[in-house]
Amino acid sequence: MLELNHPDVAIIGAGPAGLSFALCLARSGLSICVIDQQPLEQIANAQLDGRDIAMNHLSKGILEELGVWQRFPQEAVHPLKDAKVINGDSPYTLHFERSDDSHAPLGYLVANHQIRRALYQQVQQHDNIQLLTQANVTNVHTNAADGVVELETTDGIKTLRAALVVAADSRFSAVRRMMGISAKMKDYGRVMMVCNMEHEKDHEHTARECFFYGRTCAILPLGPNQSSIVITTPSARSAELNNLSDEDFTREAEQMIGHRLGKMTLLTERHSYPLVGAMSNRFIGQRFALIGDAAVGMHPVTAHGYNLGLRSADTLASQIIKAQQSGKDIGSQWVLGNYEVRHKLLSKPIYEGTNVVVQLFTDDNPLAKVARKAALRIGNHLTPFKKLVTQRLIQER
Repeated sequence: MLELNHPDVAIIGAGPAGLSFALCLARSGLSICVIDQQPLEQIANAQLDGRDIAMNHLSKGILEELGVWQRFPQEAVHPLKDAKVINGDSPYTLHFERSDDSHAPLGYLVANHQIRRALYQQVQQHDNIQLLTQANVTNVHTNAADGVVELETTDGIKTLRAALVVAADSRFSAVRRMMGISAKMKDYGRVMMVCNMEHEKDHEHTARECFFYGRTCAILPLGPNQSSIVITTPSARSAELNNLSDEDFTREAEQMIGHRLGKMTLLTERHSYPLVGAMSNRFIGQRFALIGDAAVGMHPVTAHGYNLGLRSADTLASQIIKAQQSGKDIGSQWVLGNYEVRHKLLSKPIYEGTNVVVQLFTDDNPLAKVARKAALRIGNHLTPFKKLVTQRLIQER
């Protein structure tokens, strides 16, 4: 078994969370190895997958500091000026907008593949970040001295030792299981179908979340007269929607959103994703940490997923750099414990709150329907509540 170099930090997963974390650490000068089972070509040239990511101002600030935001093509960044929540045919709409005199948007939408490409391009600017691709992690274990990652690569079986091992390998994290850390998995029993559509009416840079009985539809504004359409339906009915012709699907989408955008045309293929949430019971182990979806995998309805993942990367990197600057062990329980406390305080209320929203707005029980209508009426008149939500969206670095 061949022993690889001994980096300071080994990151398992070269998705948005893993690459963001590598960049957050890059300025420290620590040696970093990012491990992924995908070929390099797939990481470098990520393809359109239908997902558009909502980012708040704090995420924008972090990505600007990392040099990533500047790499997005100008036409790939779509400002989000307003957000509305619509409950079936009810005339009551919960409306979130900036209450100050600023013309800055609530947030931004960027395609997932554009984020991945920009992260990879920026990683290439740092000599202390190594990408190890086509490497399948077969085992991870740690001790008081270091963490050990066992790999199957195109060159045979190898091991890698690092002062700290960080897993960023999705909400279904295999590495989390290898380290004996449990997670509460929540299967929402629904499938999300996403695609881009053109429409005759202006979206006015307004995101709309339309809750109908049995399914939901989100409209995310992109370029002029184009939007990302996200339809969430019970898993048992997803095949029915998926099997519709493009023409029938387009008519279904128009009807679902009450013809708010006029005549629509399908621009891309449809992509489907099962909706499963995950909350890890611990975020750390001995010389080990979880970030991104491996720590907390969100339901997309409140658009917190990538923002939380980026915060986890930024928070852990900050604790590591503080330890390094004061001469402490970067993989110590003191460092990791500080990260866990901070990220749990941030993420757990958001995760639990999102699940309450999902339950309330997808339950067909008559009492739930009444509660939904009441929530929208009350929410619109609770100015402090609306301000709190809006401030969370526009919070800055």
